Amino acid sequence: MPLTEPYDDHLPEEGSSAAAPEAGVDPAVGAPEPEPTLPEPVRQRIVALTAAVLPGLPADEVPVPLRRVAKFAPNRRARLGAPAIAAQLTGDPLFRQRVTARVLADAGDLGAAVVAGTAPAAADPVEVAALAYLARPRGWRELIEASGAAVRAEADSAVVAELVREAEQRAARAEHDRAVARVEAEKLRDELARVREELGQLREENRQLNRTLRETQARERRAGDLLATERGRAARAAADADAELRRARARLAEAEAAAGVARASAKEARSVDDARLWLLLETIGQAAVGLRRELALDPVDKLPADFVADAFAENPAAAAASGPAARARDTDDPARLDQLLALPKAHLVVDGYNVTKRGFGEMSLEQQRKRLISGLGGIAAQTGDEVTVVFDGAERMHGLPPTPRGVRVLFSRKGETADELIRRLVRAEPAGRPVVVVSSDREVADGVRRHGAYPLGADSLLRRLARC
Repeated sequence: MPLTEPYDDHLPEEGSSAAAPEAGVDPAVGAPEPEPTLPEPVRQRIVALTAAVLPGLPADEVPVPLRRVAKFAPNRRARLGAPAIAAQLTGDPLFRQRVTARVLADAGDLGAAVVAGTAPAAADPVEVAALAYLARPRGWRELIEASGAAVRAEADSAVVAELVREAEQRAARAEHDRAVARVEAEKLRDELARVREELGQLREENRQLNRTLRETQARERRAGDLLATERGRAARAAADADAELRRARARLAEAEAAAGVARASAKEARSVDDARLWLLLETIGQAAVGLRRELALDPVDKLPADFVADAFAENPAAAAASGPAARARDTDDPARLDQLLALPKAHLVVDGYNVTKRGFGEMSLEQQRKRLISGLGGIAAQTGDEVTVVFDGAERMHGLPPTPRGVRVLFSRKGETADELIRRLVRAEPAGRPVVVVSSDREVADGVRRHGAYPLGADSLLRRLARC
């Protein structure tokens, strides 16, 4: 039977006596031969060829199981329909013949050569085997076997090439690793040398530290011995101190007892002295009361200084005849002012312009007077003493500030100076009353000193006013 007849467009009907026997069927026996084992590339190529021509077949020529596969996209048809296509190619010879007719038509000369049983030497063995499987000419099994052998040889060659390539890569990596290992070995040798050097230094430091440790331990032992000795001494000293403390406490108790006795004796003696002093003061007080009653003296509203300006203004000679010659001793101590003002019934007489011109001379005379009179008012309020300030002036000044309580302001009359008025004020005081005159004028100081007053410089009063 010619090999080309089964592939005519007018294929005989199934079951027709004119149909050619299947190439894989033994005519004598009538039983189909088993399908050969296809290499995987050949099987995939057969499925791909069938899937490519499947949509071109008429719908009634497509087996029912493959009609759904024929509707798949080209890239999914061979992949998803491979099992169904392989099963139909194996079990449906008529379907295989229809597919083969279209595949051989597309294959051209290569398909004709395969049908003729002669495959070109340069042809792809996988393509030849796939066409041989579909066309099944005489000797198609040998073509498949040859193709399988070629595929296996090519696969083996590819495996060998891959193995060679891997071996070369491993060799290159091994060479690189050897180079890296040599570099690392050099680094390790350098590191080893450095470590050995450091180890030597550490050993030397360790020897020094051990020696230092031994010396420290020796010093610690000596210190421990000294500490034990000092502890013993401290214990003995503490015991001695406790004994001395007990003795001191005993002496203190004796001293406290003696002090108690002495306090009792002193209290008794002070009681006797207080009784004597009280009796003396009581006697003096009763004597003074009796003397005041005997002299019939009434309380007075005016002090001696109040009579000086009026009583002695026209008769200075008469005023010079009174008073003792030595009531006070010379002193220039500024702190003495506070002591003198603390005496009972003291009288402070101030040379006004002598003090103001020395303390605040840059002011006008009116401002100087106001400042001095205001400061003296503070002293009078603090001490309760009598205070008289004397200014030069033929007649009484107008526009003076209100005179503070306890301060008397006097102006010398025509033909008289403030120095003369100060001396008359001192002579008018009774003997025994403390009179303090503040002036830096030496003539004033000498004059009042002869009459028993206490002369002090202007600086003492200025510093006293600065504290107010």
